[in-house]
Amino acid sequence: MQEPSLKIPIAIAIGGIVVAGAVYFTMRAQEPSTASGHGNPALVRPVDSSDHIFGNPAAPVKIVEYADLYCEYCQGFSNTLEQVVANAGAKGSVAWVFREFPLYEIHPNAEAGAEAAECVAQTGGNDAFWKFENLMFEKQPVDPAQYGALAQQAGAPGNAFATCYTNASSTVAARVSADRQNALDTGAAGTPYSLILVNGKAPVVMDGAYSYDAVMQLVNQALQGAQ
Repeated sequence: MQEPSLKIPIAIAIGGIVVAGAVYFTMRAQEPSTASGHGNPALVRPVDSSDHIFGNPAAPVKIVEYADLYCEYCQGFSNTLEQVVANAGAKGSVAWVFREFPLYEIHPNAEAGAEAAECVAQTGGNDAFWKFENLMFEKQPVDPAQYGALAQQAGAPGNAFATCYTNASSTVAARVSADRQNALDTGAAGTPYSLILVNGKAPVVMDGAYSYDAVMQLVNQALQGAQ
C-alpha cells in the first residue's frame, strides 16, 4: 500500500506562507526616513478647518495621512485612499486628510514640493490643492521648474502662486514644518504614515502603503466604533 504523499499539504503550507508574506510586505511598503520611529499616535494634531480634507469635513471617520509628494509608495496609496473615500465615504462617513511629511533626507525636492502644494492651497483653495497633489503624483518626480505650470493647471492664480512660492512665506514654511514635526511626534519613520481617527477612540496606525482591502477592513471596524 502506497503511503500518502506529503507534497500537497506542504505545497499548501508554503503557499499560505507566501501569501501571508505578500500581504505583510504590501502593507508595510513605505519610503523610510532617518527618523527613529519613536512617538505616540495620540499626539496627532486634531483635524480642523486649516487641513486639506477630501470628503466630508464632518465625517465621523477621518484618515490622516502624512505623505511626501516625491514618494512612489505615497503615489499608489493616494489612489487607494481616493477609492476608499469614493466608496466607504459615499454617504459622508469617511474623509481623507493630507499632511506634509517631506523626506528631504532622501528626496532633495520634497520640501520645495510641499511648500508649493501649500502655496496652491493658500492661493487656490482646497480643490486646487487636491488637483495639484494628483498632478504631482501623476508626473512624479516633478522638476521644481514645473510647479508654476502645474499650479495654474490645478486652478491656483499664476501670479499669486508665484509670489507665495518665490517669497517662501513664513506661514507656508511653518505649516510644512509643523506637519512634519507632528508626523514624527506620532511615530512616523517613513511615508506614507496614516492614522484612522474616531472621536473618543485611540488612533489606529497604518504604517505604510496598505492595500485597498486592508484599509477597508480597518475603516469598516472604525465605522462600527463610530456608531
